[in-house]
Amino acid sequence: MRTRTLLPIAGVIIAVVALAVLSGRWIDTAIWGADGARVIDTTRQLIRAASSGDQAALACEHFATDFGDPQAWNGLRAGEPEKFDAATSLDRSSLDASWSINLEGSSETSDVSPSLVFYREIEDGLCVADVRW
Repeated sequence: MRTRTLLPIAGVIIAVVALAVLSGRWIDTAIWGADGARVIDTTRQLIRAASSGDQAALACEHFATDFGDPQAWNGLRAGEPEKFDAATSLDRSSLDASWSINLEGSSETSDVSPSLVFYREIEDGLCVADVRW
């Protein structure tokens, strides 16, 4: 009788864990923490948006860098997030950013593709502060 009660509960637990693992979010959170996983999620959104030319909503106010050709974003993936440290940044020391993340892969349709994205924390999430090409 006890086994019959535990089997459905075990099935639900296994299904929830499988869904979390398959979503990738759980793995990102386990490796990079909640903040790092948020940077990865935002980068995935940016790649999808930028590859179709719809990235403006993710840009910080007064964003001055060009997102480039939308096709340059095709084939890219979110890499490894890290806290941005202006003191150790060689070429972005004056940038008001909170996070940076490398972009992995290469563009399927362009010879040039972005390599790093810099984010600033804002009230409702993250916005793109700069893109390194």
